[in-house]
Amino acid sequence: MGAGIAAYKVPGVVRHFMKLGDDVRVMPTRSSLHFVGKTTWQALSNNPAHTDVFEEEAGVDHVEAARNADLIVIAPATADLIARIRIGLADDLLTTTVLAATCPVLVVPAMHTAMWENPATQDNISVLKERGIHVLEPTEGALSSGDTGRGRMPEADQIAEAAEAILADVSGAGESSAGVPGMAGDLSAGISGAGASDLGGAPQVTGVPDMAGIKAFVTAGGTREPIDPVRYLGNHSTGKQGVAIAQALKEAGAEVTLFAANIADDLIPSGIEVVQTPSATDLHDAVTSRAGEFQLGFFVAAVADFRPRKYNEAKVKKTEANADGWTIDLVRNPDILKETAAKFPELFCVGFAAETGDDAQIMEFGREKARRKGADLIAINRVGTGVGFGTAENAITVVTEAGDVVLKASGTKLEVARVLVALTKQKLL
Repeated sequence: MGAGIAAYKVPGVVRHFMKLGDDVRVMPTRSSLHFVGKTTWQALSNNPAHTDVFEEEAGVDHVEAARNADLIVIAPATADLIARIRIGLADDLLTTTVLAATCPVLVVPAMHTAMWENPATQDNISVLKERGIHVLEPTEGALSSGDTGRGRMPEADQIAEAAEAILADVSGAGESSAGVPGMAGDLSAGISGAGASDLGGAPQVTGVPDMAGIKAFVTAGGTREPIDPVRYLGNHSTGKQGVAIAQALKEAGAEVTLFAANIADDLIPSGIEVVQTPSATDLHDAVTSRAGEFQLGFFVAAVADFRPRKYNEAKVKKTEANADGWTIDLVRNPDILKETAAKFPELFCVGFAAETGDDAQIMEFGREKARRKGADLIAINRVGTGVGFGTAENAITVVTEAGDVVLKASGTKLEVARVLVALTKQKLL
C-alpha cells in the first residue's frame, strides 16, 4: 500500500477478502502509515503488517511472501511508487516482494490529475502493462486538493471485483498463466459479476477496447416537442450519459456521430460529428436516414413519447376562450429504436430504459422493453427526482433482447460509459 489519502478506502478491500476466508497480508510503505497505521492493518488482517525486510530480528522473507501470494494488489499506487516499481527498485518490503513475485499484480493508481497525466507517469504505466502488470485506472471525481479531475482511486468494491476477476482468469487458465504478459491490461471500474455466464465465467471487460474502424452513433439529450414559438413539452435529461458514451467510443478509437437533442455546447467533446436533433421528429429523421452508415448505435436520448398534434404559429395567450384551461391534443411519436433495429438488422443496437418504481418493477419494465424493441442490448437505469437525469453518477443493469442480465455497472457516467463500450466491443466483434 502506497502513501496517499486514498488509503482510507483500502480497509474495505481487506475486509472483503477476509470475509471470503482469504489469508491477507498488508505491506504498507513507511510513508503510508501516516494515513492508516499498523494497528489497523494488523487488526483487520489478523496478520503482522511489516514495512521493511529487516524490520524485526528474524527479518521478513520477501521471497517466501512473493511465492505464497496468489495476487498482489497495490492500492493506492502513488506516482512515486509506480516509478519505483517500473525501474525495479527494491528499497522496502513492498517493492522487494513485487520484484520477486511471479503471481499477477494489480496496480491501482491514485494521485492528482496533473501527476496522472504527466508523460513520465503515463510512460511508467505503459511499461508496467507491457510487463504483464494489471492496471485499474483512476476515475474522475473530487480530489483531496479540492480540484476535480481524473486521478481518484476507485472504490473498495470496484478494486475487490477487479482483483476477483484476475483470480478467476488465473484459476480458469491454470497455474501456468500466472504472471504471463498476456494476462495484463486495464480493468474498468464499476464491473460486477452479474451475468458471469455471458462474460466467460467472470467479469471479462478489461479496459478500453480498440474500436478503430468502427463507425458509431449516439443519441443523447432530451427532445423538446414544440407547442408554440415559446413553449414545449420536454423532460429533465441533460445528455450527460450519452455524451459520456460518445467520449468513451472516441477514446476507444471509433468514429463517432452524436445526434444531440438540446445538449449544452460545453458538454460535447471535440473530435466528433454533432447533428442537432431538437425534437423527436428531427431525431427520427436524422437517425433513420443515416443508420445504414454505421455498425453500432447507442440510443440514449430521452425521447418524448408524444407531441402536440397542432403547432401554434403564435404564442397562445390567456383569453376568455381558455379561461377554464387549455387542452392540448397529443399524438404518439415514432419509436426510433424499434424502427431502426427492424430496418437495419446489421446495426448493433444498444438502447436505454429509464424507469421509475422499485427494483423489481424497474427490471420488469426494462426486460419488457428489451423484448419489445428488438435491440441487442438494453441498459436499464433508475430515474426520478435527483436520480439519473442531470446527475454526475449512474447505475445500469444491461440485459439482452431475451432479458438475460449480462452486466451491472455503477460510478460516474464516464466510468459507466467505458464499461458499457467495452462490453459492446465484446458482443460486436
